[in-house]
Amino acid sequence: MSNPNAGRRDEGRFSGTSQFGTESRKPESTSGIAERAKDTASSVAEQARSAASSAAHTAKDVASQAGQKAEDAASSVAGGMQSLASTLRDKGPHEGMMGTATSRVADSLESGGRYLQEHGLSGLGDDFTNLIRRNPIPAVLVGIGLGFLIARSMRS
Repeated sequence: MSNPNAGRRDEGRFSGTSQFGTESRKPESTSGIAERAKDTASSVAEQARSAASSAAHTAKDVASQAGQKAEDAASSVAGGMQSLASTLRDKGPHEGMMGTATSRVADSLESGGRYLQEHGLSGLGDDFTNLIRRNPIPAVLVGIGLGFLIARSMRS
């Protein structure tokens, strides 16, 4: 015995109508899908550009603040060097060989502190770079020696 309603149940599935309404959903065209995908990709790319720009701006601000703090620290060190030079002059020996050595050390500290205050770390870096350019072989030898000493101290 066959069921008389069996054919009717399947009719809605294949005819394009549903039991909830008579309208059927038409499949979206390929060009519409491609256009939506292109818009989505463009939106994602714009968000990525915006995030990268924001990150770059933040990194620039952090680097600027770090540079300013380093310059402030260099200025503080320079002041300390000049203060130490003054203390050496006041409390160190004034006569004889020790007096001469104390005076020279104090002069060197004072001039180094003055240089650091005037030129800052950037001036110190520039001078160091120029020194290496003028004397490349001794600079390489000093670098090798320092590397050897550091490696030896880490091994022990």
